[in-house]
Amino acid sequence: MSGAAIGMMFLALITLWGGLLLSILHLRRHPDDPDA
Repeated sequence: MSGAAIGMMFLALITLWGGLLLSILHLRRHPDDPDA
């Protein structure tokens, strides 16, 4: 694989996992109210 392809792959992985991690942390700090 070329360097550009590897860079794009890392960027996509970091974006996906970073977003997932941030959403999990946000939900743990501010849990959704089921009654609301």
